[in-house]
Amino acid sequence: MLVVKAGKGGGKPSIWSGVPRWARICTVFGTVLMVLSGAVLVGAEVLMARYEGAVGKADLFGDQAAGAKERKSDIKGPLNILLVGIDPRKPETPPLADSVMVLHVPAGLDRAYLFSLPRDLYVQIPQFGKADFNGGQDKLNAAMSYGSRKAGQNPDAAQGFELLANTVQQVTGIPRFDAGAIINFSGFIKIVDGMGGVTMNIEREVRSEHREPDGTHRKERPGGGGYLGPQAVYQKGTQHLKGWQALDYVRQRYPKNGVPDGDYGRQRHQQQFVKAMVSQAFSADVVTNPIKLDKVLRAAGQSLIFSGRGHSVVDFGLALKGIRPDSIQMMKLPGGSVIEGGNYKGEKFAPEVDDFFAALKNGQLDAFLLEHPEFQNKTK
Repeated sequence: MLVVKAGKGGGKPSIWSGVPRWARICTVFGTVLMVLSGAVLVGAEVLMARYEGAVGKADLFGDQAAGAKERKSDIKGPLNILLVGIDPRKPETPPLADSVMVLHVPAGLDRAYLFSLPRDLYVQIPQFGKADFNGGQDKLNAAMSYGSRKAGQNPDAAQGFELLANTVQQVTGIPRFDAGAIINFSGFIKIVDGMGGVTMNIEREVRSEHREPDGTHRKERPGGGGYLGPQAVYQKGTQHLKGWQALDYVRQRYPKNGVPDGDYGRQRHQQQFVKAMVSQAFSADVVTNPIKLDKVLRAAGQSLIFSGRGHSVVDFGLALKGIRPDSIQMMKLPGGSVIEGGNYKGEKFAPEVDDFFAALKNGQLDAFLLEHPEFQNKTK
C-alpha cells in the first residue's frame, strides 16, 4: 500500500490502494476508452483537481440552450453513455465519428454492457436547425459532420455530437443519454504509452494498411489506390503493444489485411482493446505508481471532451466505482450490407437487433442474452 501525505490544511491523507477502487467514467476508445479514476483518488485533492481540470467540457447535448440547470442530486441508474472517437482533422474540416459506442449501466451500477454501432450504418439523420440541416439518409458517421456546421465559422465537434446523439437515440430507442464523451485518437496514444503499453490477445495475423514496422506512415501510391512500403504486422497470440501499435491494430478493417469480417471485426477488436486497457489500468503497476497514474489520468483528460449533463467526470467515476473489468459485457449487434441498384449504401442491423434494443429499454438484457448468447462478443 502506498500512502500519500495529506495536502495543506490538515486534510485527510490520500491513499492509493493495491486493490484499486477508482471512480470511473467510461469513455471510448477508439475507438476509446476511459474507465479511469476512482475512489482511490477521493482524498488525492491535487491529482483529482489536475485530472478534472484537464478534461475538456462542452455542451454536447444542447442542454444550455434548452435552459437546463445543473443537477446536484446523486447519480442513479440505469445509465446510458454515448462514446465517440474522432480522428484529429484540420480545424476547418468537419469531424467524422470514426467509432460510436454506447455504455449501458443497469440500475445496480455494478456492471455494464458495451456495444458498437457501425460507422457505416445507413440511417435516417433527423433535421437539425442549429446547422441548417434538413435531415436525410446517410451513414451514421456523417451525422456528426452535418451537425457541426456553423455559418462563417469552423465546424463545432460538440454541436455535431448533439446531432449524432439524436440520431443514435432514434436508432436505438434510448430516450436520453445521461453522459457523453468525444475522444481524440491522437491523445489515445499517450494514454497507452502512459501505462507502459497494453497487452492484447491478437486473434489472427493482421497487416497494417497505414504503418510501416517502425511506426512511420506508409507512402500513398501515386494516383491513389493504396499505399506502398513494408507493413507493420500484428502476429497471432498475446502481444504487448505500444500506443501507436494499439491504435493502428484496432483501426484495421479490410479482409486483405487479415480482418475477414470488415468493420464488424474492427468493432470486436476495439472492444477487446477497451477491456484490455481497463484491466491494465487496474493493475498494481499503474495504481501503485503515482507518476504513471498521473500520466495516464492527464493524458486521458487531455484527449477527452465530456458532458455529464450537470455532473462532473469525478461524479460519474464515483457512481461507477463498483464496476470491474470482468463485469463489462461486450456485445455484438449482427447486420449486413444495404445494396440499392447494385450500389453499396452502408450497413443495416439484423431484425433481431430490434429485440435487443427493446430489452435494453425495458431492463431485460440478461433474459435476452439467455435466449441470444450469440450477441455476446468474444473479448479474449
